[in-house]
Amino acid sequence: MFCIVTDSTADLPKDYLKQNQIKCINLSYILDGVTYGNGKELDPKDFFDLMRKGKMPTTSQVNPEEAKAFLDEVVKTEKEILVLAFSSGLSGTYNSMRLAAEEVRDEHPECRIEVIDSLCASLGEGMFVYKAVQLREKGCSMDETIAWLNEHKLEFVHVFTVDDLFHLWRGGRVSRTAAVIGTLAGIKPMLHVDNEGHLINIDKIRGRRKSLQALVDYMGKKRENYKDNGDIVMISHGDAPEDAEYVAGLIRERFGIDNILINTLGPVIGAHTGPGLIALFFMGENR
Repeated sequence: MFCIVTDSTADLPKDYLKQNQIKCINLSYILDGVTYGNGKELDPKDFFDLMRKGKMPTTSQVNPEEAKAFLDEVVKTEKEILVLAFSSGLSGTYNSMRLAAEEVRDEHPECRIEVIDSLCASLGEGMFVYKAVQLREKGCSMDETIAWLNEHKLEFVHVFTVDDLFHLWRGGRVSRTAAVIGTLAGIKPMLHVDNEGHLINIDKIRGRRKSLQALVDYMGKKRENYKDNGDIVMISHGDAPEDAEYVAGLIRERFGIDNILINTLGPVIGAHTGPGLIALFFMGENR
């Protein structure tokens, strides 16, 4: 059985990682001069509370040296390793893992390491990992799993909205003028992850409740002609559990889907979106 490796931006529950023997490399973030992510963690609620008070965290990708050290440990016990990495459109982590894998393969020719750019983020990446685990459990080989993931990669749909435009402005996703005017007008942007793994603004909705409903409407459009409706939906939130449950309720009512995984957004992505994000992930005919 091959080993699955991912990174902390997949935002999967730690229990799930442990139960499925998934190895996870952490991206780091800095807050008030303290580096977190490698053995030192902040509770997600505390992290978002600090952001609400005006703290501005910064993040860093996994560098090639960190990736190499991580894989050096993995190959001590594993000979077939599948690395499912954070979107190359949002981070250099995939490239670091790819370079490290080349080095480790040279040093350990008896080991096979394959690195896939998921083109996914947060629980979209988590769903990518979830599907790999399902395939492995069905007895699929690593080659069969890679083939399926590559064939269906652009069917992992991401759509999300944020409660505060300031953090998107800080990350260059909207202009300062748009952030100020949008905030005053109660505008909530709707964004998705495109075929290159980039964040793209696709709509503007007035009002928080309508923006949450718009996520589910988007899901309806993308699932309408999808040949396989999928067996799970995932929702991540930036310390907004009530809004996440509201979206889950709409999905159960409209589509009859009960298998919904809800988890808090991790600090690395949360640093760029701020508290209040609600993100919806599902399988659809295209992104």
